[in-house]
Amino acid sequence: MSFLDRITEGWRKNRKPGYYENFDYHWAMTIDLDQCSGCGACVTACQAENNLPIVGEDAFVKGREVKWLRLEHYWEGEYPDVKLNVIPMMCQHCDSAPCETVCPVSATYHNQDGLNTQIYNRCIGTRSCAVYCPYEVRYFNYNDHEWDSPLDQQLNPDVSVREKGVMEKCTFCIQRIRQAKDNAKDDGRRRVRDGEVQPACVQTCPSKAMVFGDRNDPKSKVSRSLRDPRAYKVLDELNTNSSVVYLKKVEAER
Repeated sequence: MSFLDRITEGWRKNRKPGYYENFDYHWAMTIDLDQCSGCGACVTACQAENNLPIVGEDAFVKGREVKWLRLEHYWEGEYPDVKLNVIPMMCQHCDSAPCETVCPVSATYHNQDGLNTQIYNRCIGTRSCAVYCPYEVRYFNYNDHEWDSPLDQQLNPDVSVREKGVMEKCTFCIQRIRQAKDNAKDDGRRRVRDGEVQPACVQTCPSKAMVFGDRNDPKSKVSRSLRDPRAYKVLDELNTNSSVVYLKKVEAER
């Protein structure tokens, strides 16, 4: 065995738990910016599904909001031909995520479905993952949040209410993924069918700009969407290998 082979073999034996050479599924999302109207329905749906708190005006002014999904506004062109565009921005579930390598307690890692997951009861709140995330989509819980009645009755029982001192972010509604996999198992199926899993944002989008599915399935809708010539990844030059792909907006010729 050569020196390089010995190094490779040692790396394989000592690699971090949670590393997978092949994913069971590889969940991905595409967002067609030509269809996105910036209505914000996806933001509201994400907040309701995942028990995101309303932090209040004082905390918002301090930059302590908690939004797993936000509409990023950006200007395009120069005056007077200037256009205001929006782009939905959530955790990109990078296959080479910088946040995973800097967490001192491995609270964030890549699971067998290609998701960048967060273990809340392991997180110690160093916020190093937020510093290293180039998309700025990780949020720190500064307080224990409460919901006034009757808002407390709309909390999703399938999602934990996070305590202060932990980082949180988009999970691609992992609770729905787990439920779909359990349903497939109960039906005697090995795989989840295409379209059986939809995160809250995808389900709610009125213009159907969002598509979610398993990119390991070449016949899935998301796989076909990934092959669109308009497809691109945000900050792709950083080699994060994100699982969220955007489709460029089509500009009309003048």
